This record gives sequence, C-alpha cells and structure tokens, in this order.
Amino acid sequence: MKADTTAITELKQKMEDYRFRILRIPDLTDTMKIMSVGFGVTALAHFVSDLITPWISKYYPSLSRFSLTSGFFWLIVIATTIAIGLSFTRARELEGSGASRYGSLFLYILVATIGMKMNIMAVFDNPGLFLIGFVWMIIHAILLIGVAKVIKAPFFFLAVGSQANVGGAASAPIVASAFHPSLATVGVLLAVLGYAVGTYGAWLCGVIMQLVSIN
Repeated sequence: MKADTTAITELKQKMEDYRFRILRIPDLTDTMKIMSVGFGVTALAHFVSDLITPWISKYYPSLSRFSLTSGFFWLIVIATTIAIGLSFTRARELEGSGASRYGSLFLYILVATIGMKMNIMAVFDNPGLFLIGFVWMIIHAILLIGVAKVIKAPFFFLAVGSQANVGGAASAPIVASAFHPSLATVGVLLAVLGYAVGTYGAWLCGVIMQLVSIN
C-alpha cells in the first residue's frame, strides 16, 4: 500500500517500553483491585440505571422510542462512560497486573452466555439478515481500504482496526500479535475503543433507522 512502516517500528518500541514499565507479577491485592473496579463500576451503573429508568418512564414516557426508558440501555452507557473516565486516571495502570486478561475472560463468559440462549435454527426464519450483514461488511471493507490507501496507512492498522470493529477484544489482539507480540495490547486498545464508540454509535444508528422507517 506504499505506506511508511516507520510508525509501526516506533509503536512496537513504545508499547514494549510501556509494558515493561507497568508490568508486574499480580498478587492477591492486585487481583482484588481489578475485580473491585470491574464489579464496582457495574454495581454503580446498575444503581444509577435503577434511578434514572423509572424517573424517565414516569415523566417522559414518550422517550421510550429512543430506548431511554430501558434499564439495560442506561446500564451499558453509564458503565462505558465511567470506564472511559477511569482510563484517564491511575486505574489504567491495572493493565500491568493483567486487567485486560480478566476482561477477556469475562468477555468470553458473556459471549458464551448469549450463545446458550440462541436458537441456531432461527437464522432460517429471516435469511434477509445475512444479506444485510454482507452489505454492511462490504461497506466496512470499502471504507477501511479506501481510507488506508488515501492516507497510506500501514497494513497493520487496516487489519487490526477492521478486526477490532468486527471481532472485538476476542480476536483483535490475535491479529495484532501476528505482526509482533508486543502489539497485542494495541489490538486490545483498539477493540475497547471500538466498544466505547460502538455503544453510543449503535444507539445513534438505531435512532436514525427509526426516523427513516417513520418517514
């Protein structure tokens, strides 16, 4: 793609330096801190969601069309917002104790839990969804490849950025580590960024789709 790969070399060195600077063998205290932050943020998000949802449902029931009366909606938005805020504090140093590994573990548990509630045969009830997914992926590929060519981005960012948006934290680090083991963390960061943007972007996309269907 005629890209300057100097940025990749600099990134590898930067990530190795950062990893070695915060890396530590986790003890019980470190594990308790990680779990406290994870479950604490989740508990706080549940608490605030339980306060906001009934209030909106009572005084502004018309906002239900935007999912603002959904407790799950507020749970995800609040947890995401708090987590992004914590990333600008010293809490980000918990990564040195393996915070992302615990996050990946719970991510796999979440995916497995969702999967156990699925009815595989239901995919044949609406095969048109496969066409929607295919069109979506075509647009995704055209945008990423087009932008990468214009800005002459290294293929690493194209591959990992795509996987971070499509596969998330479960697979982006694997693709990143294929380029260099020290870049696995970059895959995690891009995937987390994708989750954060996707939380708000998916809601906005849903609202736009509602407006289009109404019109």
